Amino acid sequence: MDKLHFFSEDISGIEKPQKFNFPFYYTPHPLSVKAANQVQKYLETQTDFSHEFGLSKEKTKQAIGKMFGVLVVETSTGELGYLAAFSGKLANANRHDYFVPPVFDLLSTNSFFLEEEKELNALNRDLENLLQEGEYLQLIEKMKATDIEASQDIERQKKRIKEAKIERDFKRKESSSLSENEKNQLEEALREESKKESILLKKMNKYWRYKKEEVHKELAVFSDKINQIKQQRSEQSAQLQQKIFDHYTFLNARKENKSLLRIFGENPPAGAGECAAPKLLQYAYENQLTPLCLAEFWWGASPPSEVRKHKNFYPSCRSKCEPILGHMLQGLEAEDNPLEDNPAKNKEIELVYEDEDIAVIFKPVEFLSVPGKQIKDSVFSRVQKLFPEATGPLVVHRLDMSTSGLMLIAKNEAAYVGLQAQFIQRKVYKRYEALLEGKIKNEKGKIELPLRVDLDNRPHQLVCYEHGRPAVTHWEKIGEEGNVTRVYFYPITGRTHQLRVHAAHHLGLNTPIVGDDLYGKASKRLCLHAGLLKFIHPKTKKEMSISKEAEF
Repeated sequence: MDKLHFFSEDISGIEKPQKFNFPFYYTPHPLSVKAANQVQKYLETQTDFSHEFGLSKEKTKQAIGKMFGVLVVETSTGELGYLAAFSGKLANANRHDYFVPPVFDLLSTNSFFLEEEKELNALNRDLENLLQEGEYLQLIEKMKATDIEASQDIERQKKRIKEAKIERDFKRKESSSLSENEKNQLEEALREESKKESILLKKMNKYWRYKKEEVHKELAVFSDKINQIKQQRSEQSAQLQQKIFDHYTFLNARKENKSLLRIFGENPPAGAGECAAPKLLQYAYENQLTPLCLAEFWWGASPPSEVRKHKNFYPSCRSKCEPILGHMLQGLEAEDNPLEDNPAKNKEIELVYEDEDIAVIFKPVEFLSVPGKQIKDSVFSRVQKLFPEATGPLVVHRLDMSTSGLMLIAKNEAAYVGLQAQFIQRKVYKRYEALLEGKIKNEKGKIELPLRVDLDNRPHQLVCYEHGRPAVTHWEKIGEEGNVTRVYFYPITGRTHQLRVHAAHHLGLNTPIVGDDLYGKASKRLCLHAGLLKFIHPKTKKEMSISKEAEF
């Protein structure tokens, strides 16, 4: 158990957690925080490895922040300690003395992977040599030249046929002064001419097919070898991948082993099993240590597309870790998924405005706008009960579950269509109020960062210039309260988590919204409030302005 570390501070006053925390939504236990602090002190002072985390002022392009994890454990004798791990590789290595090892180390000296990788690399070299061989490259060029020459020659003949046809049609028109016999002779000559042109085109096509086949036969000597190597490489690569899946096995608290393939039921995503959490639990189970609580934190510069803040705690990723940890936590007394609890329980929506066509309601924080997969209680279900006679789709737009504020309700289809059109045409004026974690220099500005969902970690959003949808936000500072800044946001578009990402991302305000448990730090609530709506009434056509002050 050389990877077990003990606390340097007195922890006698901290109670052990009763249950293991749910890794995908949690507040770090005080013991986890203590452990994380010790790991962070180690990272600040260590000389065991060299890795560019991007924390210096002279940040380089090679800067790579990392996710680290701590697992507080109990030994068989009742002592408390912790394990530490990093996700992926650190300083281009899988192993470091301070951290637990990978679940399966592909790069260990006795690993089958290195030997089989040598064979694959040899095949790659053979393939590269063939593809760069002079005679092969000459034949490729010869094939291209033949294709071009054939295409040009055939195109010229087709052009001649079209021009000859025009000329023959002209001769027919000019033959009115000829005798019937002369006309027949002319027609016969013209038909014969057309026939010869068509026969010549067929012969040319045949000739060029023959010339291409000649080059193809010469190329076949190389292409057969190339395809054979590619096929062999593909088969060996698939076999190696299968072997890796079989060797990548994970324990749970019941000491049951499961391979990656059995856990996912199909090809696992790239990097599955390389995150900190599976490494920590695997080492604990292998060394008869009882897991008590887990926490993961980011160390270093944020990736270009994601929002990651130095030293902030984050939940485990969904796509890679959820299936694995679902198995590894079996047999361990763990907390229930808090995301399955109804956050709207004991909360009420407030009717701010109502007429026969529309309504405006106030949605509290932690309240779904529309029913979710597991929780059905929402603004939609509450409004259905509030307006049982309404015939419209009701909910015109949405707010994030954690955002409080005003929402428009349509009581009939005509009102819904009219309001929806205003949202689509971006004619609805929306103002949000927010508290930011820190101070910002400028007084106002505009943020344009395209967003898309993080497919590996829903519902997080990424900044993506290639596949993201345009997202535009105007903002202005309205005050400072200590180290907190109060701002107004004016979103032009309405992307998921737009304001949260635009606030937290380093290319945006680089200052998360207070209480943002996805892109900043969790607190009592997300301090984001939709406080003002201006729109045209769908029936009266009068401009309406409705507001409600934020309660933070």
